[in-house]
This record gives sequence, C-alpha cells and structure tokens, in this order.
Amino acid sequence: MPNGKNHMVEFWGDFACITRPEMKVERYSYPCLTPSAARGALEAIYFKPQFYWQVDKVELLNAPNYLALRRNEIKDKASEAMIKKWIKGTAEPEPLFADASGGEKGRTQRQTMALRNPRFRVTARIIPRRGNERQQKAYDQQFARRARQGKCFQQPYLGCREFVAFFRYVESLEDEPSPCAYNQDLGWMLYDVFDLNTDNYVEPENRKKNWWKNIGAHVALFHAQVVDGVLVVPPYDSDDVRKPSLTGKGAD
Repeated sequence: MPNGKNHMVEFWGDFACITRPEMKVERYSYPCLTPSAARGALEAIYFKPQFYWQVDKVELLNAPNYLALRRNEIKDKASEAMIKKWIKGTAEPEPLFADASGGEKGRTQRQTMALRNPRFRVTARIIPRRGNERQQKAYDQQFARRARQGKCFQQPYLGCREFVAFFRYVESLEDEPSPCAYNQDLGWMLYDVFDLNTDNYVEPENRKKNWWKNIGAHVALFHAQVVDGVLVVPPYDSDDVRKPSLTGKGAD
C-alpha cells in the first residue's frame, strides 16, 4: 500500500449525529466519527475518483455531550425530475406539505440523540488507485492547499447533512489540544458502505434509476474501541475489517 502523507484536519460544529445502524428510526449517535463519516467530510474538501481516503485515527477533542432532539420530518422527498423541469422553466414547483389534505399526515416525529459541540481531529492519508501512484505528491499538495485556505466542494457535515461542520488544517500537534479522557468499547462499527479499492463514482448526468445497485456497494465492519479519546482505524485491506467475501456468501 502506498505511504501517503498524514493529513490532520480538525472538524467541529454545533451538533453531530453519526447514527448507529441498529437505531436508524430513533437516531442515536456514536460518540465519534465513523471512518465513512470522516471520509465524507474529507471528500467534501477534496475528492477525485483516482484515489480514496484512508482514515487512520479519529481523536475526540471534546467529551461526548448528548442532546435529545424531537423533530417533525417530512415523509416524502422532492422529485429530482420535477426540480429539473422547474429549473428549465417547463413546470411549476410542487411543494411538500407537512400536513396533506384530507387529514393524511405527511410528517412524522422522530427522536434524535445528537452530540452537542462536537470537535474531532482526523488523521488520514490519500491512497491513489492503481495506475495513479505517480500523482501521490500532487494529490497531497492540492489537498493541503485547499484545506489551509478553507476551500471545499460542499460544506462538510457531521453525520446528518443539517449538522454542518467547520474545519481547519492542522500543521503539527505543537500547541494543539490533547484528546479528552474518554474510553468506550463501541463494538462492531460501520467502516464503509463501498469497496474502497474500486472506483465507485458515477457522474451525476450518467446516474440512472437505482444506479447505486451496480457499483459494488456493501457493508464493512470493524471492532471499534475508543481509548483515551482516540479511535484507531485499521487499514481497509486489513483482516481486522470484516468485508463480504468474493463468493457473495457473507462476511469473511
């Protein structure tokens, strides 16, 4: 595996909710970022299909502080086709009503156990895919330049899109805060939902109905433990990461 530069980025925000998969309806957040959530935040700053992010470590700079939120959520979602027609001026927008006509409710109440004032420091490396190894230095330099200037393709978020994240590039650990004193065995944690060794990116204009079913999506897990405020993440190719076997008969 190529040895890329270790990049450290600090993420923080007002709230975060990195939902535990066993509590999807009534959301309950992990105390820290999962590798896939950290990867998503990094990709919001810099992404290319020619590489993937290998998250090595997640540090908790603030101790987990949970906040219970109860929100009204819309059951339906806006039609992509309708939005495109509205942009072209060929159709009027169709609003989503919280309470539909005829007494039928279009909303539902859901409980969320979110983190208040989360702050994490993520250490990760850029791993070029096969055939792009010579671009390693260029990728590292481009990411560092973008992160130092606060540039991003989209605003990073912490778990749920409504919980936006701010970020800064950490040059060194000198004068930086230490992780909080927090320990917890989190059990089996979601590592990612894609095969990171495969280019799963599909251009938006080429995405057809149910396009995600053809890009090799699968769930990978690992045994997560936070020790002294630090979650050490094994490499994706490690035997510590449980992935579906090539025979398609389940986890290795």
